[in-house]
Amino acid sequence: MSQDLKITHKLHKLTLSIAIFSGLAFFTANNAFANATSAALSSTGLEQPKSALKPNASDKSQLTQNEVARLIQQNLETNLYKLPPRVQGHYGIRLYRLTGDEQYANAALVDLYAVTEAQAFYACQVDNPEFIRQASEVAIAELGNGPRAKARKKALAPFPEFLFYSDVLLRFASRIDELGFTGPCHSQMVQALKKADLRQGLTDPAMIKAWAAQLINYVYWAKQLGVGDYLEDYKKAFTAVYPDSRDTTLSKAQFRNKLYGMTHFIFAASEYYQHQVDVTEFAWILDYFNANIERILQEATDDIIAEVGISFLLAGKTNHPVVAQTRAYIANSFDANSQIIPSPKGNPDLALGEHRNVLAIMLLNWPETLHPGPYLNELKPTKKYLPMGVTPKAID
Repeated sequence: MSQDLKITHKLHKLTLSIAIFSGLAFFTANNAFANATSAALSSTGLEQPKSALKPNASDKSQLTQNEVARLIQQNLETNLYKLPPRVQGHYGIRLYRLTGDEQYANAALVDLYAVTEAQAFYACQVDNPEFIRQASEVAIAELGNGPRAKARKKALAPFPEFLFYSDVLLRFASRIDELGFTGPCHSQMVQALKKADLRQGLTDPAMIKAWAAQLINYVYWAKQLGVGDYLEDYKKAFTAVYPDSRDTTLSKAQFRNKLYGMTHFIFAASEYYQHQVDVTEFAWILDYFNANIERILQEATDDIIAEVGISFLLAGKTNHPVVAQTRAYIANSFDANSQIIPSPKGNPDLALGEHRNVLAIMLLNWPETLHPGPYLNELKPTKKYLPMGVTPKAID
């Protein structure tokens, strides 16, 4: 079978053929997760219970937190190849960092194909102003028409090309980089990103109120790729928008946005669960979470509550009371019938809920050691199956 990787650029959506090519399709489908609910789980300390657990909702109180994590993991991995390629990658990368099990590297490889093709399309045309204008319009249009989307579109009005450089170029290039490579037209893209000063967009109050967490991701991705250091500017702007003294004036949505931004300061500094962070550097965030945990448990979503707990784990504070409180809350959100933590509206869709549920796995079954990578050029399951468009880079 010939190579069959394709990407649809209309509305800036990626579609990846199941048969990328015969070797990868066979290898990933038959090896990556063939034993996902047995050997992989037992080797990572996240194995299934010896007796299969299929409790009803009334049996939830009988489950331990580890059992909740195992059941969620079993459900996601049983259905992993039904999920979109980028969702597969998101899950596999986090499970690799949690366990170090090379079996999860293949999900990252699927993601690498998707982002490499995307970078080839976008980065190789960064010298074409008309292309940038059109791609920026498409990225903004794809935000949708809901209340949050409208707020984001309004915030983006003074910065019409911001999403192209941040949510397109930085997003794809940072993923390729963290897997151990540079992608197509890398030097050309780096020069364009250096010229495109993102400071104004990153520090604009309306932008921060619209999507604080995404902005701190962009800040760290720019630093990761060496195209700009905006961290201090963003932190100053963020704390000016959300001073603790004004917490009582925040709506539930804005309180959640503040929390989501704060967790992502820590997540991004850990390079997304690859290593622990300096507890002193982020004491201002951890102290805030501790002081406001009751409101957090009352007003935040499951995703944010899990992230608050993981923030303490990334700082090495495994025994902090907030960890125990968030674990208990998240375990209690588990729906035994659907074997998942559903959305706030009760939707058990796995593709939409993967983010929330992989966070739950991490919170409830945190390891003693995190694992950098996966560096796909160094791993036996993936090194022979890399996209032609990537170049391995030196790993520190």
